[in-house]
Amino acid sequence: MVDIHHHLLHGLDDGADSLETSVEMARQAVAEGITHVVCTPHANSYHDFDPSVNTARVDELRARLADEKIPLTLGLGCDFHMSFDNVKLALADPARFSINGLGYLLVEVPEYGLPPGLTETFFQLQLAGMTPILTHPERNPILQQTPQRIPEWAEQGCLIQVTASSLTGFWGERPEIIARWLLDRSAVHILASDAHDTRRRVPNLSAARAVAEDIVGEEYADALVDGNPGAIVNGMPIPYCPRPVLD
Repeated sequence: MVDIHHHLLHGLDDGADSLETSVEMARQAVAEGITHVVCTPHANSYHDFDPSVNTARVDELRARLADEKIPLTLGLGCDFHMSFDNVKLALADPARFSINGLGYLLVEVPEYGLPPGLTETFFQLQLAGMTPILTHPERNPILQQTPQRIPEWAEQGCLIQVTASSLTGFWGERPEIIARWLLDRSAVHILASDAHDTRRRVPNLSAARAVAEDIVGEEYADALVDGNPGAIVNGMPIPYCPRPVLD
């Protein structure tokens, strides 16, 4: 399995708090059956985002995993907050924030209110050569009230990433309902862990994949944790992309 949303790098945000925690999170990921993790530190107003620092931190962790013989391949992206300044930087330099610099961009929208012109912003990112991946919309209080917008964005070319633990009930009833609703409408393209630590927010893709299989079948469930995220880390078109059902 491939996990494209994982706060594995230490000391950059509210994810791993030390290199030792990063190593233990990597062990957990491998035990879960994950072979590839994209490290996605936050890029928002609360956490400095410095590509050179992030790259150095990935190199440090790769060396440590090699020493510990932990067979986990690492990639690099970010958890991109949809702000005016970030969008401006991304449009000027699409590789700066995207996964492995290859165009797929994890996008998080605010919980307190959606930016005006959000659909147009998604379109502008696409024109600049990026594919927006909307992260955990099922957990967003605004989108929980208007979930029909999510399949509409998927119809317009955005990809949708649901948090694995939403499907298993960790985030509560409403996110689980929305996650299942989106799956029923073929409006989910990737499951990812959004792991932050070793105890509470851990990589749990296998449990979520099993839930997804009960809802949409084996082929779709496998695409959510393997085929689609595997293509994303290589900058390739996703192999499983059914047309979403619009209400």
